[in-house]
Amino acid sequence: MSTPTAGARPDEVRRHNRTALLRRLHVDGPSTRAELATELGLNRSTIKALVDGLAESGIVLERVPRARSGAGRPSLLVLPQPQAAVVLAVDIRVEQVAIALVGLGGEMLGRNRWNLHRRSGEPDEVITHIIESTRVLADELDLKIYGVGVSVPGVVRRSDGFVHEAPNLRWRDVPLGDRLRATLGVPVRVANDAEVGALAEHLRGAARGSLDAVYVSADIGIGGGVISDGSALRGTGGYVGELGHMIINPTGRDCHCGSRGCWETEVGELALCRALALSEGTPRGVVIAELRGLRADEVGPRLGEFREWLTLGLVNIVNAFSPELVVLGDLFTALPPSLIAAVGAEVGKRSLVSRAIGGTRVQASTLGTDGKLVGAAELAFEPVLDTV
Repeated sequence: MSTPTAGARPDEVRRHNRTALLRRLHVDGPSTRAELATELGLNRSTIKALVDGLAESGIVLERVPRARSGAGRPSLLVLPQPQAAVVLAVDIRVEQVAIALVGLGGEMLGRNRWNLHRRSGEPDEVITHIIESTRVLADELDLKIYGVGVSVPGVVRRSDGFVHEAPNLRWRDVPLGDRLRATLGVPVRVANDAEVGALAEHLRGAARGSLDAVYVSADIGIGGGVISDGSALRGTGGYVGELGHMIINPTGRDCHCGSRGCWETEVGELALCRALALSEGTPRGVVIAELRGLRADEVGPRLGEFREWLTLGLVNIVNAFSPELVVLGDLFTALPPSLIAAVGAEVGKRSLVSRAIGGTRVQASTLGTDGKLVGAAELAFEPVLDTV
């Protein structure tokens, strides 16, 4: 958490403290005034003034804790009010789009999703559908939207949400952020889907509390997001996360990105279909059912080569970023637990960095199919918490 400088004006200090308190409640949930004072390093009179102001504005509510201990007057529990600040979370995938209205504290207040078919996957069609569905959902729930966060499987310029290229969507040079901002009239943040997934895992999932973690997700392609020293690694211009296009097999298959032997050609959805003897284009649900239905004695023979490619890519990632944790998301969460455990053990043996730091854990995401929506909401809340 950043702290105001010694020369900061009193109003800047109050704003900083207010944002810090709101973020604490938003991410970690209800807390007593005493706990807030201790965790934020503020005196009780400052906490009282901040909470009183937020309560007067309807942003938080105070009540006596249900469970009380000890004598004397209990410290009041401070609860964020979900409808006081609502954001739109958008998860654009190759085969479907999901939206959700998410309230302060992370509660999903309403949601919708639809499949993409042929022309419905064109940028204009997707953007129009997002806007129309958002208006319907917000009107139905009588909610005001304060910001928007969008997850996209592609190369995104963070400054304005410009999608340079999303190969699996067949999008190129789409001003997604500007289009949504102009129509919805609120701040819009757009990011690569794996970066969004990493943010979700860091704040609300398996990587919560980890200062250094890598999130790797499998869909049609492979994406990666990196948390370094507690913050997202974003790269120049915000272009980061294309771990799936790490060249791992120079004599491998052609990739849609124009290169050959990219990691996603060996461990993406099509690679899993090949390993399971399923035809290209097999519905995602069937692939997941096949993975979850594998007997213990089938895992090695059917997924042995896949496991080797997954291990090799993760060894490279661990050597490059030195994370304490690697979280596997999306389609990877359907992999047999025995395979994930075996991959984790091999990464520990074969990665120089992992051995040096005492081991890197490899585990599946705990957020399920909502991970990208959760991350998109947190992306949207970043500026909102400063202004609500």
